Amino acid sequence: MRSSRHRRPALGGLAAPPGTEHVETVVVGSGFGGSVTAYRLASSGRKVCVLERGKAYPPGSFPRRPREVATNFWDPSEGLHGLFDVWSFKGIEALVSAGLGGGSLIYANVLLRKDEGWFVHERPDGSTEPWAVGRADLEDHYAAVERMLGAQRLPFDAPGYDLAKTRALRDAAEARGLAWGLPNLAVTFANPGTPPVPGEVLVEPPYPNLHGRTRLTCRLCGECDVGCNYGSKNTLDHTYLSAARDAGADLRTRCEVRSFTPRPQGGYVVGYVEHRPEAEGRPTDTAALPLRHLTCDRLVLAAGTLGTTWLLLRNRAVLPDLSPTLGSRFSGNGDLLGVLLDSHGGGGGARVVDSSLGPVITSYVRVPDTLDGGDGPGHYVEDAGYPVALDWMAELTQVPGTLRRLAGFAWRRLWAMVSHHPRSDISAQVGALIGDARLSSRSLLLLGMGRDVPDGTLSLHGGHLANDWTLDSSRPYFERLRATMASLGEGLGARSLDLPTWLRRRLITVHPLGGCPMGRHPGEGVVDGHGRVFGHPGLYVVDGSAMPGPVGPNPALTIAAFADRAAEAMLGEDGAGAAGRSR
Repeated sequence: MRSSRHRRPALGGLAAPPGTEHVETVVVGSGFGGSVTAYRLASSGRKVCVLERGKAYPPGSFPRRPREVATNFWDPSEGLHGLFDVWSFKGIEALVSAGLGGGSLIYANVLLRKDEGWFVHERPDGSTEPWAVGRADLEDHYAAVERMLGAQRLPFDAPGYDLAKTRALRDAAEARGLAWGLPNLAVTFANPGTPPVPGEVLVEPPYPNLHGRTRLTCRLCGECDVGCNYGSKNTLDHTYLSAARDAGADLRTRCEVRSFTPRPQGGYVVGYVEHRPEAEGRPTDTAALPLRHLTCDRLVLAAGTLGTTWLLLRNRAVLPDLSPTLGSRFSGNGDLLGVLLDSHGGGGGARVVDSSLGPVITSYVRVPDTLDGGDGPGHYVEDAGYPVALDWMAELTQVPGTLRRLAGFAWRRLWAMVSHHPRSDISAQVGALIGDARLSSRSLLLLGMGRDVPDGTLSLHGGHLANDWTLDSSRPYFERLRATMASLGEGLGARSLDLPTWLRRRLITVHPLGGCPMGRHPGEGVVDGHGRVFGHPGLYVVDGSAMPGPVGPNPALTIAAFADRAAEAMLGEDGAGAAGRSR
């Protein structure tokens, strides 16, 4: 695991050499904020260059073998140019990604809109103040993103799609009086006008796919979070980035931004390094890599919560009027994993849930907040699937049962040899070696998220990113979330179990937010409701770092909608109005 104390290159002065290439807009990062912005600007005729630190992952290139997975992490100084970037802080771990398409490559495809009443902060006195944007400001942008990402719900009523884990969460929710639903997913289950069939060749949109590979409809393999090798996920490389490149955007992979500085005539000089393919697998002094430069009229930071906040903190000396709120309002979006074990049916018998069948997330339970009729912090609980290989790993952990079955099989074979038993068909005995697969077939993983307290601060310690967030002030939220998971377990006749991370009072988030929060003025936030950095014309932040608190549900759609709104404002400043609306 890469620690937050991982070595980072020193910040140096940045002056553009003569003849430096100039573009209208440089976008740093290709996740939900960067991809949406790049497309909106490029489709309106703007010259855009996207700098992405990671590499491209066409269908079929995501690692699966242990040898490949062991190097599928991001740490170029150690020769690792892989997909997963793991951070360890004081009270929380964070998992993000590096690759063309950013977090969309490893997220679970959920496209839920932020609840209308949750666009507020709580003040210490118990009152609330609104975010710099509200639900009404984002409605049109939510719809635009959903169209572009080809949102579909699991076709739950279609033959073969009545998934056991989806039914299990629905039945548990109904038994406990909780609201259940099927979210929009950025997954293609069916081509337009045809019934859903797993593994059919997918009909591509009008723009050419940048990978040039055949894609298939969802094969229900549970591998969404480790990269979809079938192209069934409508990730940003297949959608926004392909459309952006078709419109003329310059997409550069393996380019990691190090520094930027304002130009006297306006705009910015951007310095970045290249992580060459030949360096993969070899330790590299990344601090010694030569800086390359671009100049631009507009600089859009979309390197993710950790990346963007780190860039602004590291370059703060050249941005003297930056808001004092930089680094504040960090949140893990209330992420918490749980598991329900040994599920039973209505009659008390075993209930199979088969969590590895289907996309990772198919349905959700919503618990309201005090802001909208609840009696505590609001949250969501979703079924969480995984690749089928984890089923086998789970069964291998059942050592006593495995040894008993092996001993019984060996005894029966020995007795058959000694007694000269004539039966030669031993298929049933071989099958019995696997056992009843009780652990893997009757366990349901749950992913919870919601309105934790965004009181963490990101800062630099010795040049390394630090984070002081702990769960102490968010404990009432997490206890209520755990109670919901336990209640769902009761509805399923199962035992609710905490994962070891909770027992150690440490959490893992896949949705880090904040650090460059939006606000209505510099005393409240780093950026305004359109992502414009206060006091620095032409500088924008459009990723999760701009969220001033937890989104509640999965934040990808809200980040993308915020970026779409910001891009529309950029075009308005250029005199382009609403041209280039998402297709």
